[in-house]
Amino acid sequence: MTRSSEASGIAPQEFRHVHYGWDDAVAAGLDPVERLVYRSNVLGSDQRITNTGGGNTSSKLWMPDPLTGDDVEVLWVKGSGGDLRTSKRENFASLTMDKLRTLRSLYEADPQGGPKSAAEDRMVELYGHAVYNLNPRPSSIDTPLHAFIPYRHVDHTHPNAVIALAAAQDGERLMQEIYGDEVAWLPWQRPGFDLGLALARTIEARPGIKGIILGQHGLINWADDDKECYELSLHLIEQAARAIEARDKGARTFGGARYQALEPERRDAVLAEVLPTLRGMVSQEKRFIGTVQSDGPVLRFVNSTDAPRLAELGTSCPDHFLRTKIKPLYVDWDPQTGSSESLIEKLRAGLERYRADYAAYYETCKHADSPAMRDPNPTVILVPGLGMIAWGKSKSESRVTAEFYNAAVEVMRGAEALDRYIALPQQEAFDIEYWALEEAKLRRMPPEKELARRVVVVIGAGSGIGKATALRVAREGAHVVAADMHGDAAQETADELTRRHGQGIGVAGTGISGCGPAVGLPVDITRRDSVRELLERVALAYGGLDSIIVTAGVFVPPDREGRVADDKWGLTFAVNVTGSYIVADEARRVWAKQGLPGSLVLTTSVNATVPKAGSLAYDASKAAANHLVRELAIELAPLVRVNGLAPATVVYGSSMFPRERVIASLTKYGIAFSEDEDTEALRDRLASFYAQRTLTKVPVTLEDQAEAAFLLCSDRLPKTAGQIVSVDGGLEQAFLR
Repeated sequence: MTRSSEASGIAPQEFRHVHYGWDDAVAAGLDPVERLVYRSNVLGSDQRITNTGGGNTSSKLWMPDPLTGDDVEVLWVKGSGGDLRTSKRENFASLTMDKLRTLRSLYEADPQGGPKSAAEDRMVELYGHAVYNLNPRPSSIDTPLHAFIPYRHVDHTHPNAVIALAAAQDGERLMQEIYGDEVAWLPWQRPGFDLGLALARTIEARPGIKGIILGQHGLINWADDDKECYELSLHLIEQAARAIEARDKGARTFGGARYQALEPERRDAVLAEVLPTLRGMVSQEKRFIGTVQSDGPVLRFVNSTDAPRLAELGTSCPDHFLRTKIKPLYVDWDPQTGSSESLIEKLRAGLERYRADYAAYYETCKHADSPAMRDPNPTVILVPGLGMIAWGKSKSESRVTAEFYNAAVEVMRGAEALDRYIALPQQEAFDIEYWALEEAKLRRMPPEKELARRVVVVIGAGSGIGKATALRVAREGAHVVAADMHGDAAQETADELTRRHGQGIGVAGTGISGCGPAVGLPVDITRRDSVRELLERVALAYGGLDSIIVTAGVFVPPDREGRVADDKWGLTFAVNVTGSYIVADEARRVWAKQGLPGSLVLTTSVNATVPKAGSLAYDASKAAANHLVRELAIELAPLVRVNGLAPATVVYGSSMFPRERVIASLTKYGIAFSEDEDTEALRDRLASFYAQRTLTKVPVTLEDQAEAAFLLCSDRLPKTAGQIVSVDGGLEQAFLR
């Protein structure tokens, strides 16, 4: 047992409120920097310890100077924008301690230094001069919090239990009750160089302490052994959590229940009805992607008597309100008696008040050099009976926002159990939210991709053109709903997208709303109820939709006499024509609720204009689909642009060309082949034949079709509507006539 274990009297196996994840066998095989990464990942894996993107860890290590070979002391610390749970070695900045000590001397000699001073902010610009071995990772604002603590290993975390103590009205006294003289208290101070020196001075004055609680902020502790530092973090958090547990109010938490949660089926129905309208309301400046959280802790809070009071106070930890804004919007709606229509009206009125409040907050707190006011819409909306709806520029960002407010709820629960919750003063909150250094960080962010903030539903995404289109729009930043008659194929496409682009960070979301940037869903477009269910699931996953691309289609080959049975004729028109109409008609309601410009792309075929033997039902249905595009373009204008994609001669990878059809086509065109040849060889022969009939003389691919579908749903052709774009390699027979 380490010294930290002995000091607290709690063995690792006795932890109830944190997870002990250290594995000596794993740590033993790692170099010192890798051990820091390991410690960070283990700490970050427990959401009760720190939030996604929040907290820092560091180690001071002796390493060879790359020029002289002499050993120098190097601070390795989680860099700007990193996340403890997912960080790798490249996410850590490295700075030489002798240069950092020189910066300290410069700062202490500056008569204009002090909290929130220009002199303090200038120090950040100088971190680059202290970089070890040309490490490109930008240093975090919290670097001084680690540099000037006289111990080798430091953990700075944002545990719910400790922030509850830090955000309690009488937090310092409660801290002494829980920790005695082993932990010190520092009142709120904005993170930065001056706070780092305040930590150093506190340790110099009280050399025996093991950690410091930062008022309204979090916990920082240290040790000269990395495992001991990790265990000390857990012990300090466990002690605070046990103190909260001992004072837990049970059914009287948050003043007790005022409302009751809706049954899950009814809750999802209301959310699916309301979310598109709400997305349109909050997306007045830029589009948002939503995440719904409806688990027990969130519902207990939003349904409670005290929720309006606590929500209005806002959050405390600076990491929280950078995501959640100064406060959430709480909507006082009775889930037992209220309707969806009444909720929408309350949301509309609430958003108007929120924007006015946010503008007043900005005007009251701004400085002469403050950045311009940001989007005044809330990023967290609380509704009794339903839960929380969080918004962000991407699914990952909205999940992080939801995660942070989940943590804020737990902080409020703990603070109210111990004492009374207090939030950070508005001016201090503003000075973090509109800090010039935070603004600079935002400006360093790479430009958003072309389809960022968009939700694109690709129907037929399980294979062929649909799958290629899903892959194409995802490359441009779209959130993709891969839908297909075959649900397993749709899920395979979604899984491939997730592997390519990542799940994103953030641990939040209930049910399908916990998804990443892609989901796979089944749909039968010939059934209105199936299409409606698909769009309801899309609303629950992302809050709404922006574009739909329909690539689903069916070709029924004729019998030996060249005829198509009546039921197959009906199926052809049901899928190729009526299905697209049903999709458009159901999506019209969603687009109208959002009030955001959208696009619809229907896949037709050049066969619609080139009659030929052997595909009567297919060709006639595609001719009807061509005109459906024109009719829908008129019906859905001006909000939604409708266009058609007319492919031809796509053989490779197309679900429309199974082996039997390839053989039938080769036979029809008199192209020699052997039944022994594999399918790909036969497809190659047919594709080459088709290519020679075109002006470009090269085979048309799935990717060619996907590129056109992407262009039609993007903003690159904003004045194009009611058009059929042929991607056929140049077939003279299909020229406009």
